[in-house]
Amino acid sequence: MSKILVTGAAGFIGSHLSKRLLLRGDEVVGLDNLNDYCDVNLKLARLKQITLDPNFKPVRMDLQDREGMKRLFEEENFDIVVNLAAQAGVRYSLINPHSYIDTNLVGFCNVLEGCRHNRVKHLVFASSSSVYGANTKMPFSVHHNVDHPVSLYAATKKANELMAHTYASLYRVPCTGLRFFTVYGPWGRPDMALFLFTKAIIEGRPIDVFNYGKMQRDFTYIDDIVEGVVRVMDRVAAPNPGWSGDEPDSASSYAPYKLYNIGNNNPVELMRYIEVLEQCLGKKAEKNLLPIQAGDVPATYADVDDLINDVGFKPATTIEEGIKKFVEWYRAYYKQ
Repeated sequence: MSKILVTGAAGFIGSHLSKRLLLRGDEVVGLDNLNDYCDVNLKLARLKQITLDPNFKPVRMDLQDREGMKRLFEEENFDIVVNLAAQAGVRYSLINPHSYIDTNLVGFCNVLEGCRHNRVKHLVFASSSSVYGANTKMPFSVHHNVDHPVSLYAATKKANELMAHTYASLYRVPCTGLRFFTVYGPWGRPDMALFLFTKAIIEGRPIDVFNYGKMQRDFTYIDDIVEGVVRVMDRVAAPNPGWSGDEPDSASSYAPYKLYNIGNNNPVELMRYIEVLEQCLGKKAEKNLLPIQAGDVPATYADVDDLINDVGFKPATTIEEGIKKFVEWYRAYYKQ
């Protein structure tokens, strides 16, 4: 049994991960500030699934509360920390940039400081496929340079990777960053395309389809994301003995630091995604075809070779399986 801090525990990935860790017998402290960026009632409903477990302790706190975070780390003595709390969303970063600085940078610094001063054995943190930004070489590899983000959200996630490497190097805090690719599934985020499309189609409203439907995404089902996170948690980041400063590999280091993509390794065109959703709902969508939005990238495609080689796992849930499960959950939860 390990004592694990999961930040963002009322979030989409955080609630699923907490449930999985509790099922295997870990003790979980779930931190969340329950802000109203997404539906608070949905967050509370996610938490309700896990709060009855005696090994779960909920903590309501902002990551940027420096003194509160300091006390939490000192009092709880965590073995592992999984940082999933973040201000999410590419488009919202165009409207409220300060929220991304406060949570994703200031808050993450408080997490790093807690790990540094309390001898946490492994910090696993959420990065994003957004860090690939203007890159066009596919599939996206953790060994590629990612210095051209196209949104502030992506820039903060790249900054998290750099900050974590610094703590791995200076203080020997083992850090593993996970670049998630378009996560979807039951209990998902209401601001994500699948949720928005499902709600609009059921209600008979048109859906906004950006880049005229030519967008491609490496849609990754939530259970695959959680399986990847758990396997990586249990493999503590270690220095790469073959790392060289003459030809630096961005995915590893002389320090205990590692990066992985967690994606389905199978990009799907948005129009196909919508087609599967229409089949699951038994209803056609009226589509508003629009140009690509600022901050968006036209395609994502994850190279997951490192994940396969190191932890023996490759996400494999098809969109046909995943969307069906989401629609079943949505109809049951919203009684539609």
